[in-house]
This record gives sequence, C-alpha cells and structure tokens, in this order.
Amino acid sequence: MNLDFSWMAWTWPTAAFFGTILLLLCGMAAWEYVSPGGNPRIGVLRFETTRGDRLFLSLLGSAFIHLAWLGLVGPNLWWALALSVVYAIGVFRYV
Repeated sequence: MNLDFSWMAWTWPTAAFFGTILLLLCGMAAWEYVSPGGNPRIGVLRFETTRGDRLFLSLLGSAFIHLAWLGLVGPNLWWALALSVVYAIGVFRYV
C-alpha cells in the first residue's frame, strides 16, 4: 500500500510542531502513569486544574501568542517561541 501525503504540505517546521505536541502528550501520559491523579490544585484562576488542564491552557495560550506575533510583528517566530515557553512555565507554576 502506497500512502501519499503530498496533499498535506508537510514541511520540517510543521513536522517538528506536531512531533513536539506528540512528545508532550506522551510525556504527560508517562507522568500520569508514574504519579496518577494529576495533582489537582487551585491557582490564580480560582478553579481546580490538573496537569492535563495546565498543558491544554499552555498549548492554547502559545497558539494565541504565535498568532498575535505573526499578525503584529512578522514571520520571525523565535521570540514568540521563547515567550510561549515562559508562558507555559508560568501556567504550570501558578495556574
């Protein structure tokens, strides 16, 4: 069977993006296997979140940071990536 994925326009940045999300999900699954329960806590948003919730919030926020960066600054996304990492660290620490 010959799988033709040419219609998907895979580039190295696209593959790295989805590969990173896959690695994050696998890492979170392994973390949940080793330490079940998700460590629920109430942070600055005043509702209970687990590790999975915080990962989702950090990925969603990073998407918005990148979209805003593209619209306001331009296509050089390295600073947006750095800002997203700082944002994710903040979400995991304080939310």
